[in-house]
Amino acid sequence: QVQLVESGGGLVQPGGSLRLSCAASGSISSIYVMAWYRQAPGKQRELVATIIVGGATDYADSVKGRFTISRDYVKNTVDLQMNSLKPEDTAVYYCYSRGSIAAWGQGTQVTVSS
Repeated sequence: QVQLVESGGGLVQPGGSLRLSCAASGSISSIYVMAWYRQAPGKQRELVATIIVGGATDYADSVKGRFTISRDYVKNTVDLQMNSLKPEDTAVYYCYSRGSIAAWGQGTQVTVSS
């Protein structure tokens, strides 16, 4: 099994920045994809960013140029640097991993408001 624990959420003003971190533990050697999803109130969960083994990344159009996903294989973490935040980025952000099995974190709230 894989356990994922997110941290770094909070309240930020529009235009501000936050950095989310996801710590992975357990059977992490099999993980080949890690990602961040988000779910706003009343909306479906959506894919925000992915990173695969080898370092290739992909982003939702709504966050391209503002968010950056990165993975640290020593610390076993995947981070999401979020810049130029907008009110529409407000959501619960979830870490996801896919290896021999899929795993989800418990989520961390990000609120962008003045």
